[in-house]
Amino acid sequence: MRHFTTIKPTAIPDNVFKLLDKDWMLVTAGKPDDFNTMTASWGHMGIMWNLPVAIAWIRPQRYTFQFANRYPEYTLSFFPETYRSVLQFCGTRSGRDCDKIAETGLTPLETERGNVIFEEARLVMECRKIYADDLQKKNFLVPEVARKNYPKNDFHRFFMGEIVTVFSGTK
Repeated sequence: MRHFTTIKPTAIPDNVFKLLDKDWMLVTAGKPDDFNTMTASWGHMGIMWNLPVAIAWIRPQRYTFQFANRYPEYTLSFFPETYRSVLQFCGTRSGRDCDKIAETGLTPLETERGNVIFEEARLVMECRKIYADDLQKKNFLVPEVARKNYPKNDFHRFFMGEIVTVFSGTK
């Protein structure tokens, strides 16, 4: 069983660009009896309004979208490279059609705040939503970015969350 230590956001040892672009993450929203998770490789981390924040981007057709809208918090879970196939599975299957947890063998855990994290994760950020908004085609200053990434005009909604807890996992 993995043991988690709580650390400050400023103590996260990882390179943020590598975490998001190369390592990927599971974005999870909901409560232990009603949640969904999806893989993401786009996101942001930084400081906003003097708070440590993480931004999760979710397209409206993703099943996780309705959970992120309904619940006030979400988690971002990062895994060792040995879980790449799990991340690939969770990024290509919908929770509407299958039980991702049963299919992948992940072990959900409930945090003190009532959120879902995974025992197998090496790093988890628990986030309290503080702002959300939708990307809009008219606001793209470089139109080809919108054309390339949103040919169906299915623009992401972003959920900015204050990072309230960071769990660092050790075996």
